Amino acid sequence: MVCENLDKEFKEIEGWEKTSDGREAYCKLFKFKDFKQAFSFMTFIAMKAEQINHHPEWENVYNKVKITLTTHDVGSVSKLDYEMAIFAEECFKNYG
Repeated sequence: MVCENLDKEFKEIEGWEKTSDGREAYCKLFKFKDFKQAFSFMTFIAMKAEQINHHPEWENVYNKVKITLTTHDVGSVSKLDYEMAIFAEECFKNYG
């Protein structure tokens, strides 16, 4: 499940950075026009997370959503995290 090339792949997605807490995880802060857009975005991500049974860590304050991706089962970043990052990026395009 762990993919060795994920550091390289995550670097190619704008804004995703390794967390500073020492874990193998990536995070990104998404900003929206308002809370309604932020919540809508979270709903799309939640549906995908349920579909693939892989759930992000996230925080929401008004128009900001911070997503942290890691695979707890393996204690590292996996292909599922990369897929979730790509999905989040595609969803975010709808809010430009």
